[in-house]
Amino acid sequence: MDSNVVRLTKDATGAPQGPSGAPNLAVVAPGAEKPPVPLWVRSGRAVRAIVTHEHTRTAARLTVRHGMYMVGGTRIVAKRTWEGRTATRYERMLRAAEAAGNYEVAAEWEERGQRFRDARHRRRMDLLHSPLDAAKGVAVSAGMGVGSLVALGVVMAVATKDVTQVVTPLMATVEFINLLITVATVVWGPAVTFGPFLALLALWGVGRHQQAAPNWALPAAVRNGEGEPITPSIVVKALRDLGVPALGRAIKEMGDAGAAMLGPIRIAGCGVEVDVTLPSGVSTNEVQNRRRKLAENLSRHEHEVFITIPQAARTVRLWVADSGALDEPIGPSPLVTDETMTADYGKGRAPWGQDLRGDAAAISLYQRHLLITGLSNQGKTVALRSLALWLALDKSVQFLMGDLKGVGDWAMFQGLAKVLIQGPTDDHVIQVTEMVEGAVDEMNRRIQAPQGTAFPPLIVLVDEAQVAFMCPAKDDQRRPYGGSKANSRYFMAVRKIHNQGRAVNVLMWQGTQDPTNENLPKLVREGAHTRASLALGTESQARMALGDKAVDGGAAPNLLRPGLDRGTLVVASDGIAIPAGQASITVRTHYIDDDAAEAITDRAKALRDGVTTLHAIDKGEQHDPLADIASVIGTADRVRTKDVLARLAALNAAAYGKWSFLDLKRVLGSVGAEPRKSDGVMVVDRDRVARALANRDGDGSASAA
Repeated sequence: MDSNVVRLTKDATGAPQGPSGAPNLAVVAPGAEKPPVPLWVRSGRAVRAIVTHEHTRTAARLTVRHGMYMVGGTRIVAKRTWEGRTATRYERMLRAAEAAGNYEVAAEWEERGQRFRDARHRRRMDLLHSPLDAAKGVAVSAGMGVGSLVALGVVMAVATKDVTQVVTPLMATVEFINLLITVATVVWGPAVTFGPFLALLALWGVGRHQQAAPNWALPAAVRNGEGEPITPSIVVKALRDLGVPALGRAIKEMGDAGAAMLGPIRIAGCGVEVDVTLPSGVSTNEVQNRRRKLAENLSRHEHEVFITIPQAARTVRLWVADSGALDEPIGPSPLVTDETMTADYGKGRAPWGQDLRGDAAAISLYQRHLLITGLSNQGKTVALRSLALWLALDKSVQFLMGDLKGVGDWAMFQGLAKVLIQGPTDDHVIQVTEMVEGAVDEMNRRIQAPQGTAFPPLIVLVDEAQVAFMCPAKDDQRRPYGGSKANSRYFMAVRKIHNQGRAVNVLMWQGTQDPTNENLPKLVREGAHTRASLALGTESQARMALGDKAVDGGAAPNLLRPGLDRGTLVVASDGIAIPAGQASITVRTHYIDDDAAEAITDRAKALRDGVTTLHAIDKGEQHDPLADIASVIGTADRVRTKDVLARLAALNAAAYGKWSFLDLKRVLGSVGAEPRKSDGVMVVDRDRVARALANRDGDGSASAA
């Protein structure tokens, strides 16, 4: 016999069993017929299939749901009846007011409760005397009623001269009462039969209206909560289940009156808004830090719930979007639809987009430095460009532009900008740096102009500014173009414009990606009056982009969805209308594509006489400022700074004619030979300049500036 075959035997029931007596453990050779599946296994599988079938589960949910509607309706009606007969409602409202810290309202509810108890006591005392009073009343009423009927019969008998008419009214009344008894007898049977069913139907209706069934047994649409309207009970339940122990306990003590925490629910654009006054012991950041859970409790996605902090203490403001509303486009920009639109730098506001309420979001650009940041490919350039497009429609505004991405996003400003540099290389960074330094020179010229002189707005715009801050190149005097040190040329030029440019309408606009301390130094980002951020990766980046105050007040660009919320900005600025008590506002910006941008710039060019756009900064004649300073000092030990400036201007008017003390101090300070005070005047020491010149040349530096 083949060793791979194990002989099977049968048990007492005829079922096959293995050598050890265990059922169905037979080992058969390949190709042999398999033993039949026992009946009890087949029956179990069939039962399992029936139990787990979707029709069975649906029927079970249906049965439980409608049964619980009746049970829940009975509980709700019983609770309402009990509250109507007792002072429970007043006690609950009293506890809710105390938990909310509103003791005036608590005292009012206590007084109402006491009045209710006094009235209930009077009613109960009246019940002690009511049987006797009722009997007397019935007797008097019966006597008067019979007497009236008899009197009426007498009148009828006199009128008809028929004595039998005396009892006619009395008999008519008796017959009417008999008819009522007959009708009641006929109706009583069906009422007794169908009354309980009608009562149960009423209880079922109450339970169904309140959805008094387990969540798993509710219909799919209700269970998923998609599009569920925001009501006070839903908000209170969402807060109760938020996972904050103190908040949960306080709401449970309040009972259903937890809605006392809520202000009115107001329609706000494509959603609703409600203020929540938190109970004592619950801080606002405990709710802010649970935004995702709160959104899920409200049957919303995380990006559809915004939590801000208004001025009132212990209060959070919830804005809850309608389901899916934030994924709908907001429509074209007025710059595209209104071809007659013009701009006013001083008094106008740029149409930037819409806020979450659906209202137009317009921003003032007057004397405000601007910073826009965010992750790559989130719409930063388009958001920044839309502001420049609007401002271009004011023919008095001048532009100096550096695009360190260099893919043509700003090419339509050819013929509008005085300077337009496009490219990502170190040479382009050098050109952009010299452009910004030229704006600093223009700023200094304006500052030194006679008081009251009006200057046209000059917008110095650098897109992808992180490329400039990260540039490793150095100039001939070994000063870095990038970085954030005191000798960094781009950094110091931006800082100077931030410090003094606003007063003479020289403004710095920057767009940058993925902010860090390395590619966006602290002093630069804090120098911007208007700070806006698209989607970011972390809260620390959000704080860099908008500042601690805005983030502590609820601003959360790190919670925006990269890709899905493209073009949505969180803005912190006094140039845009922000709801009272908030530190920021969320704006969904209009999208203006390249073709539409070309059309807008064509309209802007038609307003102007024509602008020649430079694509590089003319360095002019090569000169060495430090060597020239040493030459004009000559053999004197020290020379007054104003004399040094006059001699430099005489030596090379083109290079030094517009120099101020700040320019002289910048050059000398970078090599450690800055001017000092002697006998009350600022002077330049010959020895210090000669030493700095010797040290520089000894390092092998070139002597061209």
